[in-house]
Amino acid sequence: MKKILFIMLLISNTILAQSNYSIDTSYTIKSTYNKLIKKYPFITIPQKQNNTAVTEIKEVIYQEDKNRALHFDALFNTKQKQNPAVIMIHGGGWRSGNKNQMHDMAREIASKGYSCFAIEYRLSLEAKYPEGIYDVKNAIKFIKDNAIKFNVDPNKIAVLGCSSGGQMAALIGTTNEILDFEDKSFKSKSSSKVQAIIDIDGVLAFKHPESSEGDMASFWLGGTYDEKPENWNNASALNHTNESTPPILFINSSFDRFHAGRDDMIAILNQYKIYNEVKTIQNSPHSFWFFNPWFTETVLCTTQFLDKIFK
Repeated sequence: MKKILFIMLLISNTILAQSNYSIDTSYTIKSTYNKLIKKYPFITIPQKQNNTAVTEIKEVIYQEDKNRALHFDALFNTKQKQNPAVIMIHGGGWRSGNKNQMHDMAREIASKGYSCFAIEYRLSLEAKYPEGIYDVKNAIKFIKDNAIKFNVDPNKIAVLGCSSGGQMAALIGTTNEILDFEDKSFKSKSSSKVQAIIDIDGVLAFKHPESSEGDMASFWLGGTYDEKPENWNNASALNHTNESTPPILFINSSFDRFHAGRDDMIAILNQYKIYNEVKTIQNSPHSFWFFNPWFTETVLCTTQFLDKIFK
């Protein structure tokens, strides 16, 4: 009896340790749909497509300590032993959203011959910048360490993000192997280096004439620009763009503020003859990637870019 009680207590404490942080559930596909449907009555939520060539492995733990486990969901094509990998970062203002929101896009991209990974990372109610960046970089290292299991070519890694996830993807790609952006406590034989970036409506510069980032960014970055200028500057991918930046695809809505700093970044990329593309989804709202007809266009732009870079 004592043994049973001890096991129950252990399980209870484990569950508590996993959930003793606040979760913001305000940003969902359903809530976004309800917000947009009046202005865009033609939109639809993509239906799940089953593909026998795509294997799904959910809730893989890539990082764990006594208080927290972080997971990703792998959706990968099994026709080839080695696929280019796509690391997928959800949006939600660095505060809300979850990895499940990337499943539809991951299935579609995986069906085209890729291994896709929807990443859980710590949001701003739990951890401030740069912890979420560390998390995704650690996930990349873990995936490379286990490349055979997930049919991954470890030398062909793209990072894709939507909205705040797009900002993170651009930052991760432009800080390839910069030690200040690495979690030195995470033990891995692999690097977090990526070979391509896909930024879907994510800002490239927080303090910029085109930027209007406010409370959400301040909360994640640990203070306002006046309070934490180093964070605002260091978190801006534009400030790290150089000759080592990998090729990048920008997919943008019709709202200019969601690509603040993009044109300045493109000027640097062009200076170093680094391949880049801009795809603007005309007459689209922010969060367009959740809904058809824009979902299909987003996947097509993404896979065409990935095919060009990796295949």
